[in-house]
Amino acid sequence: MTISENLPLVIMKNVKYEYSNGTVALQGVNLNVVKGELIAIMGKNGAGKTTLIRTLNGLIKPTEGDVFLNGENSRNKSIAELSNIVGLVFQNPHHQLFSNSVEEEIRFSLKNSKFRKEEIESRVEETLSQFTLNKYKNRSPLTLSGGETKKLAIASILCRDPELLVFDEPTLGQDRREISFFVKVVKEEINKGKTVIIVTHNVEFAMEYIPRTILMTNGKILADGPTHEILVKSFLADKSSLVLPQVFQFILALNTNGISCSTEIKTKDEMILFLSKYIKENLRFKKRRFEYR
Repeated sequence: MTISENLPLVIMKNVKYEYSNGTVALQGVNLNVVKGELIAIMGKNGAGKTTLIRTLNGLIKPTEGDVFLNGENSRNKSIAELSNIVGLVFQNPHHQLFSNSVEEEIRFSLKNSKFRKEEIESRVEETLSQFTLNKYKNRSPLTLSGGETKKLAIASILCRDPELLVFDEPTLGQDRREISFFVKVVKEEINKGKTVIIVTHNVEFAMEYIPRTILMTNGKILADGPTHEILVKSFLADKSSLVLPQVFQFILALNTNGISCSTEIKTKDEMILFLSKYIKENLRFKKRRFEYR
């Protein structure tokens, strides 16, 4: 297969992966990811999510089937070559941070990339500034808070400017401020034309921010489509051990109790707006009835 601008960035064909202990983690996965997409991969623990994303950057090679990146088979690429295309941020940032200082962590990541020496130094400074890590640049990553460690892990990947960014549970253990910063980073990367895949259990986060969701179970893709359609189907939630989004559960409760509420509402802000409008309209109606009497 040759490189073509018309091809999806990622093509997975009948991908199977079996661990040495006999566990089959992926079973005939077929998947296309178009450039510029923002995608969630969801499912219970052991569904095959992490195994799938590790086939993208070459950490593991499929037992059967093929993974194509920009039209080229990943089997023919080294991990170093693939890292210039795919940036993977692990769930536990300590699994990818090992330098003596924050500054050295970013510099080391860039040394193993396509950039010249003079460009590396400018990128180190730009990255420290972008992620507000300047004040920590001489500190060991081991001394940072959980949120700052996660930020450094992301910074050490984004500084290489890969085409495809893959995040494994990026919101886990993060507070509202840290999640907001992550959302801002993702939006900026999408605006640059990057492709982003996020493995997450956070149904509310996916519902609010991610347009497409791939639902996995037992190493297979159970469903793939618009997030606001996938995550509100009870039978899919049951099969993948996910809960329905809180907003959707609230909509069902309202409709059950005689308050007509559209299932097109997806976020808490939209629900607050609907409830405010509903209350105002009903207060006006009751006021008119009282004045008529």
